[in-house]
Amino acid sequence: MDRNRKWVPGFGAVLFIFMSHMTSALEVPLDLPQPPTITVQSPKFYVFDPRDNIVIHCEAKGKPQPRFSWTRNGTHFDVEKDPNVLIMPGVGTLVIEIRGEMSETYEGTYQCIAHNEHGTALSNNIVVRQSRSPLWSKERNVAIVVQMGFSLVLQCRPPAGLPPPVIFWMDSTFRRLTQDKRISQALNGDLYISNTLPEDTRNDYICFARFPSTQTIQQKQPVSVTVLESNPEGERPPGFMTPLGATSTKMVLRGDTLNLECIAEGLPTPDITWQKEGGELPSSRTSINNFQKLLKISDVSEADAGDYRCTASNSLGSAHHIIKVTVKAAPFWISAPRNLILAPNETGMLTCRVGGEPKPQIEWFINGAPLANAPMDISRKVDSDTVIFSNVQSGSSAVYQCNASNEFGYLMANAFVSVLAEPPRVLTPSNYEYQVISNNPALLHCASFGSPIPTITWFKDSHTSINNDDSYVIHENGTLEILVAQPLNSGKYTCIATNNLGIKENHVYLRVKEPTRIIKQPEYREVQKGMSTGFECTVKHDSSLVPTMTWLKDNRELPDDKRFKVTKDGLTIKDVTDKDEGTYTCIVNTTLDQDSASAVLSIVEATPTPAIVYEQPDPPTDLELTDQAERSVQLTWTPGDEHNSPTQKFLIQYEDLLHEPRVWNNLTEVPGTSTTVQLHLSPYVYYSFRVLAMNQVGYSQPSQPSHQYRTNPAAPDVNPSDVQAVGTEPGNLVISWTPLTGFQSNGPGLEYRVQWKQKDADEGWSSQKVANVSHFIVSGTPIYVPYEIKVQALNDYGSGPEPEPVTGFSGEGLPLSAPDNVHVTVHNGTLAEVHWEPVSLPSVQGKLQGYKVYYYRKRGLHEEEQEAHQLEENVLSFSGNRSEGRLPGLQPYSVYNLFIRVLNNKGEGPPSPGKTFETPEGVPGPPSFLNAVNPSLDTLTLEWGPPLNNNGRLAGYTLKYQPVNTTSELGPVKVMTFQANETTTTLGNLNASMLYRFNLSARTIKGSGPIIVQEAFTAMDTAVPSRQVDIATQGWFIGLMCAIALLILVLLIVCFIKRNKGGKYPVKEKEDAHQDPEIQPMKEDDGTFGEYRSMESDTEDHKPLKGSRTPSNGTVRRDESDDSLVDYGEGGDGQFNEDGSFIGQYSGKKEKDTHEGNESSEAPSPVNAMNSFV
Repeated sequence: MDRNRKWVPGFGAVLFIFMSHMTSALEVPLDLPQPPTITVQSPKFYVFDPRDNIVIHCEAKGKPQPRFSWTRNGTHFDVEKDPNVLIMPGVGTLVIEIRGEMSETYEGTYQCIAHNEHGTALSNNIVVRQSRSPLWSKERNVAIVVQMGFSLVLQCRPPAGLPPPVIFWMDSTFRRLTQDKRISQALNGDLYISNTLPEDTRNDYICFARFPSTQTIQQKQPVSVTVLESNPEGERPPGFMTPLGATSTKMVLRGDTLNLECIAEGLPTPDITWQKEGGELPSSRTSINNFQKLLKISDVSEADAGDYRCTASNSLGSAHHIIKVTVKAAPFWISAPRNLILAPNETGMLTCRVGGEPKPQIEWFINGAPLANAPMDISRKVDSDTVIFSNVQSGSSAVYQCNASNEFGYLMANAFVSVLAEPPRVLTPSNYEYQVISNNPALLHCASFGSPIPTITWFKDSHTSINNDDSYVIHENGTLEILVAQPLNSGKYTCIATNNLGIKENHVYLRVKEPTRIIKQPEYREVQKGMSTGFECTVKHDSSLVPTMTWLKDNRELPDDKRFKVTKDGLTIKDVTDKDEGTYTCIVNTTLDQDSASAVLSIVEATPTPAIVYEQPDPPTDLELTDQAERSVQLTWTPGDEHNSPTQKFLIQYEDLLHEPRVWNNLTEVPGTSTTVQLHLSPYVYYSFRVLAMNQVGYSQPSQPSHQYRTNPAAPDVNPSDVQAVGTEPGNLVISWTPLTGFQSNGPGLEYRVQWKQKDADEGWSSQKVANVSHFIVSGTPIYVPYEIKVQALNDYGSGPEPEPVTGFSGEGLPLSAPDNVHVTVHNGTLAEVHWEPVSLPSVQGKLQGYKVYYYRKRGLHEEEQEAHQLEENVLSFSGNRSEGRLPGLQPYSVYNLFIRVLNNKGEGPPSPGKTFETPEGVPGPPSFLNAVNPSLDTLTLEWGPPLNNNGRLAGYTLKYQPVNTTSELGPVKVMTFQANETTTTLGNLNASMLYRFNLSARTIKGSGPIIVQEAFTAMDTAVPSRQVDIATQGWFIGLMCAIALLILVLLIVCFIKRNKGGKYPVKEKEDAHQDPEIQPMKEDDGTFGEYRSMESDTEDHKPLKGSRTPSNGTVRRDESDDSLVDYGEGGDGQFNEDGSFIGQYSGKKEKDTHEGNESSEAPSPVNAMNSFV
């Protein structure tokens, strides 16, 4: 990226607003007139892959909708004149279709301009560059000979790519060279050896460069290093290999990462340490890498400037180097200008405050032009970084740009100034309910808009005024903050927005909930293997919140094992094993808060002797009922044997012999130390009781039942639940409820008194008694009116409590009216938006469910009325009280008709008057057919049909064709264009007996549509023998290969005999047969190999040679010969090019290109080891 590029006004202007600034700027409702605001744009520096299209994003909002245009290299870019370029409909995004070698012609600086009648907004300058992976410069490496102990630097000097390549060193078997404090790679890619050892001798030091954008890898010529042991260098104190001298300087920009590097030589190998003179290294931002040789400080600030000392030391001494670091700064925001809305005759200002080193220069512009050149305006005054407005007039608006620049870069922001007179409006949804846990802050929002800016006041329960105090804070944006919310803060809150043009209020609700707490936490457990155990986790929570319980073991999910069972109040584990030992955590979550508690489970071995048997307790005995009262009785029992495990609790159950015989229900629990309990009873029940004991092992068998105890009848204590009233037909009201159980009836003769009346009417309650039913139908009601309903339980002993009324609605009828003022806004060829005026609620005659839009395509704009064929009708439903909706999936260049019906639960109302609208042009469909006929030796005739759907006025056709060889590889593409009335062409100068692939697409002014593909052969050339002779099938070549194989076999036999003459020697088994386990697919960030894609470039020779093999000695061929294996018919399928570049995973072979004999000096490389990468 060019950091020193300065913003230039006019068509070359740049507008770059960070998202944080856009979100903090004043938001003006889009139904009000306003200048454009850029909302989406591409980054300032855009590197594209020449195999992909160029897409430069630009989107903006405004009222009216902005219009878009572009500049390239500072001048107007006429998109209409370039068939490869189009602006996406509805937005300003620029799409450039790349064709062959055309990619470089579209490099340059682009800028998007968004304009409407209220002003002009500009995007940033977007520098577009093609990614590049140039070849290594031609050079011839000389073998290096060095005495043992001396230092050594192997230079890489990779080609400068775009973006820069990733550098790494490997050997000929593609193993990464081992690096340590003695051997390491510097930031510039060179390999530094502090002192050489005999094991450094090798002839395959290879520097690789990986270019991220193109995913290609190039290698440098192998470097040979020989370390002589005859006259080794002795021990010596350290000295610096880089940087040189006693001091050096380094400049870094604020916010960047500071990289300081010190590499030293010496024997023994020196250690490197770092310190900052007169200060300390910032620990949170500092890292030391590359075996202490690289100091990195991230997010640099001015405080990081100063002198940094690196010290190299070994047993013979030390050396020091001072790096003087200076910190400069490109401009950065202190306060960016924000959108300004003023009322007539108001005063306001735009402020543009930036920092930077050197201090940035500030310039102001209006609608992209210098403000100094704008007409004189007495209401505007410029004072350095501030523009002051006073006594502004209604209707005036403009977009102002502030540019701050220094030698290291620039910042650009725009903000519009609009003069409006608008009454207040509250943007926060009405009747919204906020929920918060008590003792936490609560924020109630009141986002508003108006001009002048409204004043916000708050009231609680519509009458208590709220002011800033110790409990409440009213923020500048209107938000009310309750610092510590308590249950008494629950209720209705009203915010009122006021200016001199009106007043608007909004209601929200606050519900303060009780916190979720674990009141009975899990406790430590020590359990023998094979036994069962469990943890309790009892939760108290707000009744309106639903808790979710989760158990973790050692902060991970529980094992997927049926032995673990989560219950409502805890966790049980059966047949425990040693693996179950650990920390168990109970986590309880609600939508608002959570609580957790943990306990440890220890597993112990069973004591051999004496064996302690833990069993369930025996059932209690001797149940006795005493202190008998109307609604209570005292139960006493004798506990059974505990069997070595103390009783934890007793469970008391009852049987209702009158209503539910032979069904036992839980009544209450008491601690294991109790043997008596006072039981609270219900009327009209024939009770029988029993008791169960529980210890750590489990529950006992139930005790024998007690004597029967009957309670006397009484009036009902409760009324039916789930009382509802719903109309099922016009003129009726169905009242339903959940009946009482026999246990709840409290006496004989249970029946229900059903009462109803029309809500808010003067008439009294109507009443009807029913029995043995759960619903009642009221007939003759008006259509869809609210009713109040009560259902009360009665028996022979009296009535239940007075019930609270519930509200329901009588049956609905069909809607009476249709929506008015239907109009359609067409956004593009496939999307339209329909608007209507909602019907009045009384005419709905029921609960408004929404609106249905019926629409169908009448015909295409290119068709006559008599040609039209009506398609199937489409229906879209929009729920709620809507007044607009979108119609997607339309066919471009067509005429549509639509009408709208209102919908309630009963059905649909009458249709609105039909509305006709037209869609604009779009891209066409594929041609209807493509046939190849009349093949000859060098010609083919193509015939095609027009698209079935033109979607506009057909502009013509684009034909692309290319040869396909026997291995399915594609040759160069040729492109032809035709007029709309052309449907046939004859292609000449073709190759005989060759398969060709044809891609044909139709196009309109909106661009090209989908392609249709056809393949065809030219005629067989029977007169001339084929020149494409497979050299591998020639007799002379087979004979030559056999002779070479025999010679190699003889040489191997001779070497084997000579090796074994002097006796037997140990051999490293399989040492050279195994690949380095670190050779894994390339990752983006560490320089290792990855998935390689073929590069199709006419300017760079990146052609794969598949099937070549590594020489048996595992080394790379040096440059004694410039011959290639390809020239001799071998290695034509290899993974390396002659220039040393590496490209993998081709689908087929490529014929040898005439550029293969280029000037690159890289030697052919062995590729047998690379088979593991593809």
